[in-house]
Amino acid sequence: MNQPDTPTGGALAPPVSARIRERIERARARFHANDNIAAFIEADELPLLQAEVEDKLVDVLRSLVIDTDSDHNTRETARRVAKMYLNEVFRGRYAPPPEVTEFPNVERLNELMIVGPITIRSACSHHLCPIIGKVWIGVMPNEHSNLIGLSKYVRLADWIMSRPQIQEEAVTRLADLLQERMQPDGLAIVMEADHFCMQWRGVKDTDSKMVNSVMRGVFLTDASLRREFLALLQRSHG
Repeated sequence: MNQPDTPTGGALAPPVSARIRERIERARARFHANDNIAAFIEADELPLLQAEVEDKLVDVLRSLVIDTDSDHNTRETARRVAKMYLNEVFRGRYAPPPEVTEFPNVERLNELMIVGPITIRSACSHHLCPIIGKVWIGVMPNEHSNLIGLSKYVRLADWIMSRPQIQEEAVTRLADLLQERMQPDGLAIVMEADHFCMQWRGVKDTDSKMVNSVMRGVFLTDASLRREFLALLQRSHG
């Protein structure tokens, strides 16, 4: 296992997770499972946090009575899982938002744009089981809107989704981010996903999916626009 940090004087320092938590609490900020806390993590602390998580996971495996010493399949499991959590599946908590170039709407585009399906991967914050599905995004820009490239929708969606959360909150978070970035007249998001907390455990229903949506601006007030978006989405889905 990794050794704890020791300052120059030799006394044991608090674990890096405690130092990060202290900064967050001092700032009176929230650090729920689906919150991004990158602003409170110093540049050299993420590897230390990964090492701390690895140590804790070794204890979890031991409590599960798994012999990680002689079982070659699980000898490196704690390291692999810690790396996966911080750098991949929960990366949206620990990494700053991706850089996204925004362009002015020079041509004053004001027609419906639909992006999708975008494949997304998240995790249920109740059981840390995978949520895997697709997202469709509808945008009604105005002359003052900022436009972003197609691949940037994917990057922003991945950053929001790579956190433990529930689907209803994930869609709202993505809508908030895109609304802030683009300032469109209307924004619509539909997400359809499989939940492995139902398929892998519990009732073990492999057919059920969850579909939910967020409508903002003219998508709420203009029923014909909403129908157009849903009809085009259905066509791309089918």
